[in-house]
Amino acid sequence: MSIEVRHITKTFGDFTALKEVSLEIPTGELIALLGPSGSGKTTLLRVIAGLEVADPGSGAILFDGEDATSRSSRDRQVGFVFQHYALFRHMTIFENVAFGLRVRPRKVRPSESEIRERVSALLKLVQLDWLAARYPSQLSGGQRQRVALARALAVEPKVLLLDEPFGSLDAKVRKELRRWLRRLHDELHVTSVFVTHDQEEALEVADRVVVMNEGRVEQVGTPDQVYHHPANPFVYNFLGNVNLFNGRVEGGKVHIGDMAMELPEQMRPDAETAVVYVRPHLLEIDHQPTNTNHFRARVEHINPAGPLVKVELISEWGDPVQVEISQERYRDLRLKKDAEVFVTPKEKKIFVEKYSI
Repeated sequence: MSIEVRHITKTFGDFTALKEVSLEIPTGELIALLGPSGSGKTTLLRVIAGLEVADPGSGAILFDGEDATSRSSRDRQVGFVFQHYALFRHMTIFENVAFGLRVRPRKVRPSESEIRERVSALLKLVQLDWLAARYPSQLSGGQRQRVALARALAVEPKVLLLDEPFGSLDAKVRKELRRWLRRLHDELHVTSVFVTHDQEEALEVADRVVVMNEGRVEQVGTPDQVYHHPANPFVYNFLGNVNLFNGRVEGGKVHIGDMAMELPEQMRPDAETAVVYVRPHLLEIDHQPTNTNHFRARVEHINPAGPLVKVELISEWGDPVQVEISQERYRDLRLKKDAEVFVTPKEKKIFVEKYSI
């Protein structure tokens, strides 16, 4: 089922949670709503689900091209998975998953044998069939979240909505479950939308990422598009670590220390300042200058733990700079604290106000 959000605005008293938000989600796609706290992502999810009502006259929610704005959550055939599971403690895992089927009106309620067959199949799908007779308190957090997902799928929703589904789990379990969710989606192809503030999670799991900020959509694109081709400074800053270099514009060039970089033609010629954005892994360190566009720096701290070595530098103008290099490169350089080095940007992005490359 496709979803279309048209010019939705939602206010809570004096606070505007969503501002003229529009979004199209094709059938079978897995979408991540990504943004900081208060950006409007959970409110948007709840409006899609029918758990919140948009401001009167502000727009519409369409499912498969049909206006669903006035439909109840049940009539929208949406499955919702909450962050904190919301399982019934007094029910077994089997009965938790079966609950949505058992409470259906008698005319559309499956037979007992059909319920048992469907629940058993779902528990097998989420790899928990061997725990069917246990209670939620006897399961780990990751197992309980899989039960919550199975319960949402039991009613055969046309849309699956997940609100920070792994937010209460530890880092290792989160990584395991997000890979599992991606595999499950590839098998079921249910149109799915999940909310997260974890950039790595969104980039790893989603087909497309919707980056939100202050109730607006900043950018929509594939993980590759939003990470490597951010639409504006907010997206670049929010998606991963980044170094910001403030420069002055003179003669069509951006000057930072001894570096001079060409200002793109499409950017404002009358700009006086620009900000150059460079991710830590896109900075090269050498003991001698190898490029005309480099700057001097001093090694402040080295963290060699992990697949990449994290090096903290102090630039010649006194600002901190974060660099990530491979273990092999670190061994070759034999870096030491307080050593003087030369730093060269391999790839950069320049922003002047709202103009960018």
